[in-house]
Amino acid sequence: MAATQRRSRRIMMTPEELDEFLGTQRMCRVATVSSDGAPHVSALWFAWDGTSLWLYSIVRSKRWADLRNDPRVAIVVDSGEGYGELRGAELSGTAEFVGEIPRTGEPCTELDALEALFARKNFGLEAMPHDGRHAWIRLTPSKTVSWDFRKL
Repeated sequence: MAATQRRSRRIMMTPEELDEFLGTQRMCRVATVSSDGAPHVSALWFAWDGTSLWLYSIVRSKRWADLRNDPRVAIVVDSGEGYGELRGAELSGTAEFVGEIPRTGEPCTELDALEALFARKNFGLEAMPHDGRHAWIRLTPSKTVSWDFRKL
């Protein structure tokens, strides 16, 4: 069960607002812990399925190596320029690797709907282009904090 947000409830997104926000944004920032304990943050496209945030990551990346070593992750999705437009969410928990590594397109029913969603959202395609360099990471958040300054 995901932890409940305690602070800033006045600007917290409702579950419906959060679902809409995560479903329409493309870019997130992924924070991992390096083997020496140093933080590492990288930007990446993502997909939201209503329960989990999915990352399609290069398997030879520092992010991938960090998560293999320590699966704890925090991800921020945000938007807005002016103070009164700022909104976003931080999702944290334990990353899970799903499907073949690297992904070459072998049948995987767990990934069918997700890959169609990701391909449409990020590539404007009906089918996922597999390059044999990427694989899937799923975060089903154990904690989510959101904000929408437009509510002030």
